[in-house]
Amino acid sequence: MELEINKLKDKILEEIKKKAKDGKLQCAVARKIAEELGVSYKVVGEAADDLHIKITNCQLGCF
Repeated sequence: MELEINKLKDKILEEIKKKAKDGKLQCAVARKIAEELGVSYKVVGEAADDLHIKITNCQLGCF
């Protein structure tokens, strides 16, 4: 179970790094990452924080 969680966390971090531009990630993109990987928006937001990437243009207040 722990191995699966670590693989998923690595995938989340990888996707954020791939899609972020200039240290920023659009909210819609962050939501899409969460939905595609089956995790909460909060998990993606925390991963972005870990990478010092700012979520921008958030209209829902998810991040």
